[in-house]
Amino acid sequence: MLDTRTGVRALSPADLPAFRELLARDPLTNVFLQYRADTTRLEPRWMGGQMLGRFTDGVLTSVCHCGANVVPGEADRTAAEAFADRLVRSGVRPSSIAGPRDAVLTMWERLGPVWGPARSPRLAQPFLVIDHESPLTPDPRVRRVVMDELDVLYPACVQMFAEEVGVDPEASHGHMYRARVAQLVTQGWAFAIIEDDEVLFKAEVGAASTAACQLQGVWVRPDLRGTGVAAGALASVVRLVRRDIAAAVTLYVNDHNLPARRTYARAGFRDHGTFASILL
Repeated sequence: MLDTRTGVRALSPADLPAFRELLARDPLTNVFLQYRADTTRLEPRWMGGQMLGRFTDGVLTSVCHCGANVVPGEADRTAAEAFADRLVRSGVRPSSIAGPRDAVLTMWERLGPVWGPARSPRLAQPFLVIDHESPLTPDPRVRRVVMDELDVLYPACVQMFAEEVGVDPEASHGHMYRARVAQLVTQGWAFAIIEDDEVLFKAEVGAASTAACQLQGVWVRPDLRGTGVAAGALASVVRLVRRDIAAAVTLYVNDHNLPARRTYARAGFRDHGTFASILL
């Protein structure tokens, strides 16, 4: 008979202590998962999905967020295969799979033949971190966006999303995307250079824990790209975020985006592993 203490099941608030202990192995890589646990306490009705856990002899050994996006954590090959099999049986199809490269690619080996070709596979994305002040001089124009500026910020967010993800976020459920941008502004997690009601640079914190946060949506107005504005702006974002949100700042970037990678390196970010993303 199968040992019921070994296998995959949905986690609940009772699993929070074990969940946090597991993710503490690498709080930088696992920041999104920790953020989801902190904001939902693993209550399914708040998650918009499930947090799956894999147990070995009753011990939580890996997890996987299964909602609009799928994100594995601390998952070796066996765990990644088990999570993929669970997803196949569930019939759920997310918009993306993202996280540590080995786990994501292992899951995709199982899921690809069932779900069909990916819209955009991104198989190597350097995962970067900075946990000190940037060596660059911060751009003093960078500041938090306030709610009165939502209508100014929002078009830049839409343009960034379309460029990065390859779809128009307003084409379906546009009100949900705008609500998410508004939420980030309300939280004080949206940063920008705004001049004459135009966004020159922007970035948001998409997730945060007590140990780290994750930047997303880094964008420079097209006519200013290559001018060096991003590096100093990032230095300012790092300073503000480390002061007010979390001591370590992380992000991941497409490996082929060499200009962005050079900018992050200049700003003081260093490698902390490799991610992959499968956009569906």
